[in-house]
Amino acid sequence: MSTPARARPAVEALPALLEGIVRQHVPGAERARIENFACSTSGFSTETFLFDLTGLDGGGSLGLVFRRPPEFQILPDYDLRRQFLVMQRLAASPIPVPTVRWMDPGPAALGTPYLVMDRIDDVIGVSDVPPYHQTGVFAETDDAGRTLLWNGCVDTIAAVHRLDPRDYRLEFLAPSGGASPSALASFLRYALEWAYDDHPLHPTFVRALNWLNTHDYTPERVGLCWGDSRMSNVLYGADLTPVAALDWEIAYLGDTAADLAWLFMTDWVSSPLPGNAPAPGTPSRDETIARYEDAVGHAVGNIRYGDVTAPLLLAVALVRLNARFALEGVDLADICARRVEHILDGD
Repeated sequence: MSTPARARPAVEALPALLEGIVRQHVPGAERARIENFACSTSGFSTETFLFDLTGLDGGGSLGLVFRRPPEFQILPDYDLRRQFLVMQRLAASPIPVPTVRWMDPGPAALGTPYLVMDRIDDVIGVSDVPPYHQTGVFAETDDAGRTLLWNGCVDTIAAVHRLDPRDYRLEFLAPSGGASPSALASFLRYALEWAYDDHPLHPTFVRALNWLNTHDYTPERVGLCWGDSRMSNVLYGADLTPVAALDWEIAYLGDTAADLAWLFMTDWVSSPLPGNAPAPGTPSRDETIARYEDAVGHAVGNIRYGDVTAPLLLAVALVRLNARFALEGVDLADICARRVEHILDGD
């Protein structure tokens, strides 16, 4: 007889419900307590909470992270198990990912699937909001520091792309329509229509989708794409070198050039400087591509296609956030339309 599903608990009820579960899963935690349970301020694609597990045998404590699906999805076809498996299987790779403890795929215990992983402490991060070009360690360091931070992210992307997905049992990340660019374009059309619901798509996004249809190609290489390869998804040590790569919700197999295009796009849309320019010391696009190509040992591929797909994917999330917050007279996705125009009108 199956256990009935629990209703989705309110945030304030989670620590008490989770405490008994954690005691069963963490060695030496039979009398441990959850303290300092707090919502992460970054990201909307997954609900993320940080907490301390105190009173372990021997008097120690442990920092942990709890993640569950969002109540309001900003991307279609959300799959928590996907990100859990990616991090679990990359643990044996050179890519520094958070250590996942366990995942409960069913709703019986806490109303939804959830996962628990180790928290990474004593690290530095950059933020998208407020933008890192204006606030925080990236803005406040010198030109050499910004170069180091940026190149650390680029080197992490290159390290991901040097992996053979088969070595880490990641073949399941192949899209249902295959790893071709046309499958990605079809997904983006579906995702945008899902996000806009019954409303018409922004004409610039229609233009971009049509451009993708007329610029299909066969990738020279298909590999593991991080999917969310941006500065704010890298944690750095005090020496400004990478310590961990975060957020694997949208990892997939495809043309890896898309990851570099995503980095360029997220950097451009987050910049408050004139012309969306980067802060001084940030390596240029050409310098970045050259460093990347040297690290992976081959040409970057069709990054132009990725330059168009990247803002379309971000637009899906921003259109949904517009709906979630009922922002009258504001179009969060307009920055994505401007990025598309910036790319296509550069022809």
